[in-house]
Amino acid sequence: MDAEALKSLQAPIKARLREDAAAGLITLKATGAVDDRNIACKVETGRAIAVAGLHPATGGTGAELCSGDMLLEALVACAGVTLKAVATALEFRLGNATVSAEGDLDFRGTLGVAKDAPVGFSAIRLAFDLDTDEPQERIDSLLKLTERYCVVFQTLSTKPELSVSVA
Repeated sequence: MDAEALKSLQAPIKARLREDAAAGLITLKATGAVDDRNIACKVETGRAIAVAGLHPATGGTGAELCSGDMLLEALVACAGVTLKAVATALEFRLGNATVSAEGDLDFRGTLGVAKDAPVGFSAIRLAFDLDTDEPQERIDSLLKLTERYCVVFQTLSTKPELSVSVA
């Protein structure tokens, strides 16, 4: 897809959202079923069922997906799609590109071994490896806009209002 095709695709969507701000508010959903025999949760992805379980550092076998890995994978996916969309819109000359994320966890927190150890990632690093001959100022702009428009990155950066309920 080139810049013109992307603009043509998004123009009517942007016009509708400018006219009706409420049309831009949607609720995305995820559903999972707790496994009745294993310490696992079956998450419906829209394409398949993903089975998440304990990380090996907490007693898991490694046969199931780790939700921490899935969080990093969601960040990589979102950042990669956003990078490509921004590069396309800017007519940025981009050859091969890879996106990677890594995060630091102290499993003492999630296992309740040390009350001072955090539960969750204490740091996440997102990295891009770009094959381009673009000048540095264009690369900086591409990365700034990718960071700005990546939904997962911004969600992690700003911490949304969270709530928990039971039925």
